[in-house]
Amino acid sequence: MPAAAVAASGLVGGYGVARWTGKRPLGGAALAAAGVAAARRWQQEAGGKAAAGLSAAYVAAFAGSHPLAKKVGAWPAVFAVAGGMAPASWAVTRRSR
Repeated sequence: MPAAAVAASGLVGGYGVARWTGKRPLGGAALAAAGVAAARRWQQEAGGKAAAGLSAAYVAAFAGSHPLAKKVGAWPAVFAVAGGMAPASWAVTRRSR
């Protein structure tokens, strides 16, 4: 599975797990697991600097979804940040090949 898909699905899935189970730590675990998996792929595909930058973007996307959710709603915010993370990941890893 491409790292871009792992990262985007981690953002969406982490929120979904937290929302549907009512347990935020469980959603955080899903988010973190996908983040680690994506970071490993980024490392393999594009190297350490790219992996560090994309990992920072992943955390920033998660953090940024919270204030955005206050303006547009939770699900639209999550889809927006996931929709930004996927092409960023694709662009960085594509350039490295």
